[in-house]
Amino acid sequence: MLMDTSFRDAHQSLLATRVRSHDLLKISPYVAHKFNNLYSLENWGGATFDVALRFLHECPWERLEEMRKRIPNIPFQMLLRGANAVGYTSYPDNVVHKFCELAVQTGMDIFRVFDSLNYLPNLILGMEAAGKAGGVVEAAISYTGDVSDPARTKYDLKYYTNLADELVKAGTHVLCIKDMAGLLKPQAAKLLITAIRDKHPDVPIHIHTHDTSGAGVASMLACAEAGADVVDTAVDSMSGMTSQPSMGAVVASLQGTPLDTEFDLRDVSEYSAYWEQTRTLYAPFECTTTMKSGNADVYLNEIPGGQYTNLQFQAFSLGLGDFFEDVKKAYREANLLLGDIIKVTPSSKVVGDLAQFMVQNKLNADQVLERAEELSFPKSVVEFLQGSIGIPHGGFPEPLRSRVLKDMPRVEGRPGANLAPLDFDKLTKDLKESHPHISERDVMSAALYPAVTEDFLYCRENYGPVDKLDTRIFLTGPKVGEEFEVAIERGKTLSLKTLAMAEDLTPNGEREVFFEMNGQLRSVLIRDKEAVKELHIHPK
Repeated sequence: MLMDTSFRDAHQSLLATRVRSHDLLKISPYVAHKFNNLYSLENWGGATFDVALRFLHECPWERLEEMRKRIPNIPFQMLLRGANAVGYTSYPDNVVHKFCELAVQTGMDIFRVFDSLNYLPNLILGMEAAGKAGGVVEAAISYTGDVSDPARTKYDLKYYTNLADELVKAGTHVLCIKDMAGLLKPQAAKLLITAIRDKHPDVPIHIHTHDTSGAGVASMLACAEAGADVVDTAVDSMSGMTSQPSMGAVVASLQGTPLDTEFDLRDVSEYSAYWEQTRTLYAPFECTTTMKSGNADVYLNEIPGGQYTNLQFQAFSLGLGDFFEDVKKAYREANLLLGDIIKVTPSSKVVGDLAQFMVQNKLNADQVLERAEELSFPKSVVEFLQGSIGIPHGGFPEPLRSRVLKDMPRVEGRPGANLAPLDFDKLTKDLKESHPHISERDVMSAALYPAVTEDFLYCRENYGPVDKLDTRIFLTGPKVGEEFEVAIERGKTLSLKTLAMAEDLTPNGEREVFFEMNGQLRSVLIRDKEAVKELHIHPK
């Protein structure tokens, strides 16, 4: 079977997670009709939660609810970062539990639970939270290294089969291999899946990868032949490079074999055509501005798919295109300095920050070790060494840890175990003082992202449901003289036309903008953020 990642991981990897609900909901009915025999549709969690609130000014809960209405017949799947829920830090246990309950109530089915260091106590907390809420638990083993290379002994076959045993023992419903950097070569895939399948003949196995190296389709076919039950793909026009392997390629390769997926290639093509068109709207966030092709050097630097494009984009935006080559080399060194850890959000950020720190300060690994006591390391690196995201396999790197931390406090055991439960009643009361109309979902969002949710609520109260605007108008604004429609809800459509903008600023730095709404002339004062920079306003 296949899982389609086009609604989450594909655009998280290729378009900086920027795809709006508006465009997802437009294609949802088609997916419901033509792709009802998917294992699942991955459409929530991961980075989509905070990007929706932070940059798209829309509610992630509403997105889930609306997708559920349009796609009642395909299981939905989300990515849960174990004890980090959908955030980047450890939360009190009751926050993770409440988050999963609300997700199930809103329409989530399958929870892929992972931990960025494969740290079991964190994984088990996420599994319990998803399971108690009534979700299907899909525990994930994050894959790194290369099980087909006998020289690489830290993450060998035994390591993975032991972890699989632990997760099956803890009661996972489905077992996932999460190959977030696309390091699983076809030969290694055969070895790994065969070994797990021999030990656990009845547990469904689900494989996730990224196609950074270009070998993704070959690896997924090898997994399927070795006995995996589900592989992750993205629709053709949203696949490849740091995204998932192509759905059309997998469907076509298996046609007429015992593993036939039973999808019609013509349906996949039509689905792909929609995304090809829609993708053009997101040109400013497009990874292809900097990344023109896949690159097999990922087997050397092990950078996860989602992070690869981010690091590249950062390097280019600093005007340091060639600097990216240095960052990739430093990433490998930084990883070894930290003890060769598993790299996926948030641990991958630790390695990325250290790599950029090394390149900016022109340091190599030996210099970092020698001068560890005097260097001011990035915050994420210090927190990782303190133990705030968990304990890595094989323990922390010494003497680096002692030199960096000196006498700083250290977290013993599972980070969330020492956190006091969050008082949701108090949080609700505090929020209601400034936002009287909030829902239980807004409170949950605020528990995970307090500042981001505060900005989102302010935006929603002042500007209304901007998620209903067409994507081009949302991102760039309407042209003068342009007429456009906005469907606020079923049967309620506003017709708008921008007419003119006043030349003069008011003393408060606002401009009067004239437009027609449903044929009536309206005007509104809008603060001109650019012009205000020049003005010195003295409010009374």
